[in-house]
Amino acid sequence: MSSHHNDTMDASPLRSEIAGTGHRILIVTSVPAERDAVLRGLGGDPRFNVIVGGVGTAAAAASTARELAVAHYGAAVCAGIAGGFAEPAEVGSVVVASSIIAADLGAETPDGFCSVDELGFGSAYVPVDAETAERICQAMQAIPLQACAGPVLTLSTVTGTAETAAMLAQRVPGAAAEAMEGYGVAVAARQFGLPAFEIRSISNAVGPRNRAAWRIPEALKALEAACSVLPEVL
Repeated sequence: MSSHHNDTMDASPLRSEIAGTGHRILIVTSVPAERDAVLRGLGGDPRFNVIVGGVGTAAAAASTARELAVAHYGAAVCAGIAGGFAEPAEVGSVVVASSIIAADLGAETPDGFCSVDELGFGSAYVPVDAETAERICQAMQAIPLQACAGPVLTLSTVTGTAETAAMLAQRVPGAAAEAMEGYGVAVAARQFGLPAFEIRSISNAVGPRNRAAWRIPEALKALEAACSVLPEVL
């Protein structure tokens, strides 16, 4: 990932006011099981609207934009389960995105992967408000949940080999988790000038595909617990 990111995706200046303003917050999940876990965690707080946005970047972006166009929100959050990179994010833990990166948006070249940033066609990188992300992470740790902040990758094809996992970890130093929707939610939010966040509970390790090792019920329980801090923090 290039260290230089341009912000050509920005449609308007970001509004940073979230906490304490009473703004509604949109939470976008990909499947009903994630939505239900998030709703259980929120405990009926009316400030949050939780939707099923669909699987993949395009579905997530379209669903987020449709919702943001018809109601007033203060922020958008992508939430769900994900694969974790073993070093920072063990199975059962929670990752709060410090940045949201479309890790496969770019071009293959004879010299390797070239990001859309390096190509000069926009940015695959959406920054996250560091102070708010850290506050969310600390609130989770206080429950206590095992939680860390780190880059969350958005991919169209979920990683299934050790080689791809190693390549992604090298491409995005410190990468903590990978999923399929965060970048779509974040780009849509920024079109409306809103801050975006991503929260992922870890159901499996990024690498060789081994369904038997996935811990989806545990990850959904961790997602529920993680979302219980949001009414207080946001």
